[in-house]
Amino acid sequence: MASQLSVDRSVRVSVHTSGMEWAPSPSPSVWRKRVALEGPQESGRVTSVVRYDANSQFNEHGHPDGEEILVLEGSWQDANGDHPTGTYMLNPEGFRHAPCSRDGCVLWVKLRQHGGPSRKHTRLDTNSMQWEDTDIPGVKAKELYSHPDHVESMRIEKWDAGAKVERECDKMTEFLVLEGEAEAHDESETFTKRSWLRLPAGATLSMTSAAGCQVFVKEGEWLPSSSNTYAP
Repeated sequence: MASQLSVDRSVRVSVHTSGMEWAPSPSPSVWRKRVALEGPQESGRVTSVVRYDANSQFNEHGHPDGEEILVLEGSWQDANGDHPTGTYMLNPEGFRHAPCSRDGCVLWVKLRQHGGPSRKHTRLDTNSMQWEDTDIPGVKAKELYSHPDHVESMRIEKWDAGAKVERECDKMTEFLVLEGEAEAHDESETFTKRSWLRLPAGATLSMTSAAGCQVFVKEGEWLPSSSNTYAP
């Protein structure tokens, strides 16, 4: 039985990936740091930081229940072209590719978490997007994804130096620090680059960033209709 990670959605979970060792994947030149896994080791629902070595490649494969990618560092390629740092992608059910990286890269990847036939392929260059004001002073955002047929929404937020972020989480909410640091008041915990936090629905977020930071935020979660859906 494969080890399961972060499967209890009723509790707060934090993972500081900078202190984790890289673990091998089915490709000898692709490595990963998993923060959540539900189901089989190689075909389950998983959230990971993934590293491609230079000149690495995966064989062609599909993505049941979809795939979400944010390029954190370097450049990544598939048949759709070159995807440099800051590229956001959502690949829906039925999407197939043979990804590779000429120069190496680091990705944030979510597998089997975006099912449903109404989803469209999404690719955004977040570097060219404009920051928009939010209802929290000192916080701006770039909206990445939302759809009326699905519960989740994704965005990148920029917290100014000294920003105090207080919000009620109506839905399960995840944060990944992209740049800078943030401090959680409730747990006296510092989140550095590529630290991950997941809060259950009904929780309160209370954080500050002394020097400013950028975070990837996901609110809500698509769930399969059955627990027996993790076939390759």
